[in-house]
Amino acid sequence: MPLKQQVFALIVCILVFAFNIYMVRQRELREEYSVLWLGTSLLMFVLVLKYDWLESLTALIGAGLPTTTLFIGSIIFLMLICVQFSLKISRLTNQLKDLAQDNALIRAEIVKIRDCEGTENGSTERIMHRSN
Repeated sequence: MPLKQQVFALIVCILVFAFNIYMVRQRELREEYSVLWLGTSLLMFVLVLKYDWLESLTALIGAGLPTTTLFIGSIIFLMLICVQFSLKISRLTNQLKDLAQDNALIRAEIVKIRDCEGTENGSTERIMHRSN
């Protein structure tokens, strides 16, 4: 790899890594989402420094050029990001369903308590008026 390309790639890797750390420290990016980004920037950093490893990996997978290997790696990376987000969405969907069910149960319990208080005091209308 030509020196200019190597320097550029190293700078990009360092910037991505530093930006990721900055976003986590500012609490704009959660740690769980930063793992793949940090890992990828570290891997790219190593592959730039050890270009012969990239060429060996290219030969191992049967790709024609090292850029093809990087392209395949980027597709795998995007797939991992999609899987990570799918898992998170699934967990959040289940949590939302549970919260909605809990909310419905609590509302039913509140209505039951209000009805009991209203019949004891004979003031159901006053309780219903307060809830609105």
